[in-house]
Amino acid sequence: MIELSQVCKQYQTRAVLQNVTLTLHASQTHVLLGASGCGKTTLLRLIAGTIAPDSGTVTIDGSPVVVTDPCPLAAQVGYMTQEGGLFPHLTAEQNVTLMARVRGMPKDAQQQRLDELSTLAGLSREHLSRYPSQLSGGQRQRVALIRALFQRPKYLLLDEPMAALDPIMRRELQTTLKQIFGGLRTTVILVTHDVGEAAFFGDTITLLHQGLVLQHGSFSDLVRRPLHPHVTTFLNAQRPVPQLGELIE
Repeated sequence: MIELSQVCKQYQTRAVLQNVTLTLHASQTHVLLGASGCGKTTLLRLIAGTIAPDSGTVTIDGSPVVVTDPCPLAAQVGYMTQEGGLFPHLTAEQNVTLMARVRGMPKDAQQQRLDELSTLAGLSREHLSRYPSQLSGGQRQRVALIRALFQRPKYLLLDEPMAALDPIMRRELQTTLKQIFGGLRTTVILVTHDVGEAAFFGDTITLLHQGLVLQHGSFSDLVRRPLHPHVTTFLNAQRPVPQLGELIE
């Protein structure tokens, strides 16, 4: 379980997060939803331990998250940035197995885990032998996902993993991720600004606005029982796709 209590974070004079108190239970997919600049990525980075709060506490299974190198909770957390963060001079396989090699995982165990995850993510050995520049955007994101999952983390943090993809690739990767999440016992925290994506993935959704948590609950809760006017405003802000019959008329 991840718990944040009265967490505040400020960059220079701008308050990015204000008194955030939140509990994210294990074995569920939690979505951090909101417009750009609302504090979603900052909140994810606080959980990952890459930055520290100005005040308040962040704990994972009762242990405080601290910014140290090496991070004592690193083995429990897999973190995938929006850009994927692949090293361009390493092949996909070398990117994926980098930390396993650093930590001394036996080669046969590396290959077994690589086979498991590449099959799960829909990547072939040929894909894994290529460099990031030789892969499509969707394939690079799948490689980054495999890397985040490789050490069998208890918690998987994903920062807008599909933001840079075209609609077809985005839908394909959404389907792949949903299948992966359903087959694992990993707790997922996913950042997005897309309402449909939040509804598709989220067991719980946390809607942030100007550094504040406006509402935390299921998508149905947000739609049917909004606790703030901005909740309804945000959910209705994305223009729906017209029905084919409307276009023909």
